[in-house]
Amino acid sequence: MNVNLQHWTLAVDAQGIATAILDKAGESANSLSADVLSEFSSILDQLDVYPPKGLIIRSGKEAGFIAGADISEFSQLDTPEKGRTLVERGWGLFNRLEAVKYPTLALVRGHCLGGGLELALACRYLLAVDESGTKMGLPEVMLGIFPGWGGMLRLPQRVGPAAALDMMLTGKTIDAKRAKKMGLADDCVPPRVMEPAARQLLLSGQPRRPLPLMQRLMNGPLKGVVANGARKQVAKKARPQHYPAPYAIIDLWQKHNGNALAAPEVIDRIISSPTARNLVRVFHLQERMKGFGKDSNFKAKRVHVIGAGVMGGDIAAWCALRGMTVTLQDQTLERISPALKRAHALFAKKLREPLKIRAAFDRLIPDPQGDGVPHADVIIEAIFENVEAKHALFRAIEPRMKPQAVLATNTSSLKLEDLRTVLARPERLVGIHFFNPVSMMPLVEVVEAEGGDPAALLAACAFVKQIDKLPLPVKSAPGFLVNAVLAPYMLAAMRAVDEGISPETVDEAMLAFGMPMGPIELVDTVGLDIAMAAGKQLAGGAEAPKCLLSRVEKNMLGKKSGQGFYDWSSGKAAKGSAGAVPDGLAERLVKPLVDRVEQLVADGVVADRDLADGGVIFGTGFAPFTGGPLNYRAALLG
Repeated sequence: MNVNLQHWTLAVDAQGIATAILDKAGESANSLSADVLSEFSSILDQLDVYPPKGLIIRSGKEAGFIAGADISEFSQLDTPEKGRTLVERGWGLFNRLEAVKYPTLALVRGHCLGGGLELALACRYLLAVDESGTKMGLPEVMLGIFPGWGGMLRLPQRVGPAAALDMMLTGKTIDAKRAKKMGLADDCVPPRVMEPAARQLLLSGQPRRPLPLMQRLMNGPLKGVVANGARKQVAKKARPQHYPAPYAIIDLWQKHNGNALAAPEVIDRIISSPTARNLVRVFHLQERMKGFGKDSNFKAKRVHVIGAGVMGGDIAAWCALRGMTVTLQDQTLERISPALKRAHALFAKKLREPLKIRAAFDRLIPDPQGDGVPHADVIIEAIFENVEAKHALFRAIEPRMKPQAVLATNTSSLKLEDLRTVLARPERLVGIHFFNPVSMMPLVEVVEAEGGDPAALLAACAFVKQIDKLPLPVKSAPGFLVNAVLAPYMLAAMRAVDEGISPETVDEAMLAFGMPMGPIELVDTVGLDIAMAAGKQLAGGAEAPKCLLSRVEKNMLGKKSGQGFYDWSSGKAAKGSAGAVPDGLAERLVKPLVDRVEQLVADGVVADRDLADGGVIFGTGFAPFTGGPLNYRAALLG
């Protein structure tokens, strides 16, 4: 009983259980394109004629269940009608799936995101497979849109509105165990028993766990209270003029029970917004960066990090968290112990389960003697910024390294060409430049020196991708991309303070522009001494701002000393109230940053304008809704 299907297969066994398997033709991951949904509709037509005992929906892909809607189709929505049609397509189909007479079950293994989770929510049962790749979420807000295919209706009914809004407004994903605990999944089982468990649950007739009374009230009479609370939370992180989607999600849930078709003007406004267009652009830039290094078959198992300071220690901890065996070298165990303490805190926060925390901690090995060097696939030097010290280190370790190992430096200010002169194979040195804090910042610059070995660069990109960071290839030049564009921006901000504008007002101007942190608070966080050193190198001999000089002289170095432009004694910047922001201040402060990005593209430090935009967004947090600094300028020039 098979209609002509390109993306799905449908089979019915002797017991009368139907299984629909999605294996999207020509793609490595499943997404819900118009074709895929239309075929699913014809499967339901067929099952209307020959009703099965039950239906299991699963994926035929290694990569996971369903990654969401087809983003490429989203880019073609150039009229309000097309936007509404897209919403209607999934909303109508999933309502139909929910209403069938026979029991249905989504067998979720691997990623189940966006439209994929909305499909699973329309089934009577959701069975999650307990392995690390299983992740569920509604991340539409990250693309500047909303879950229009029933997620805003069904997720709050299933897990309660507080947890549902939290997922929809942050775009965060949850694993199988957590999904079961919060009631999103009916059960969570290991892969080896997923087939029999799916059949058993499908035919069990068991009712869904009812929502506690309080959650039911929050979905009903107390909706307004919940919605107002959610708006306040969102307002702390995103302004409605920059990010309209989270506010639309709250409104559609509160006023229309999650049915966007009841408010077509909201669909038109959100889908045609520059924010949605730009965030889809950012998504494509991110995918492009993820592609670097995929042509290399380099795979690291062991990593050796030299230098257990904040950067080195946190890089080592991140690699151990991502499953690698890491040796961390410094002169003494005393120097390594603060890094181990921070690593333990990171593992506890990210892994939550005692056995997993223990396993990660066991993979991070203090190594004062450098015994890990001959076994390492990647060696990262993260000692202090001094050419002679780095030379001595490279001389000592090169003869002990595996021939194919990647040798990398995390330098942010020294030229690779100067560092590699002592190596027998100088072409093998690459830069792998992480940003602070390592666990938060997605971007890693992979630096190629002149005449470097392309295979080493590829392997370095593959390694960065392996530890779930975004690799950005850049040429060796002062400050590479990210620090090079931040220097003139922070300089312009401090010049404004010299003119008598308060630090609070300068920061407010850039927060209103859409930056995640104001530039003066950023200087305090980086450290005024470091800003001073970077400024000397990157400001082209310009004089340091007076407000910076006077503070450095008094040893007011920012967050680390407890006092900089702001008082940090409480651990946070104590800010007074900002004054009225002078007209054009934000544009004036951002101009040197955009100018420098243009210059670096022209100089070939980064390959093209798109990658420059992606690098600055993921490396500095530059307002993502603008689509990046060069995209922002192009839109202004219209």
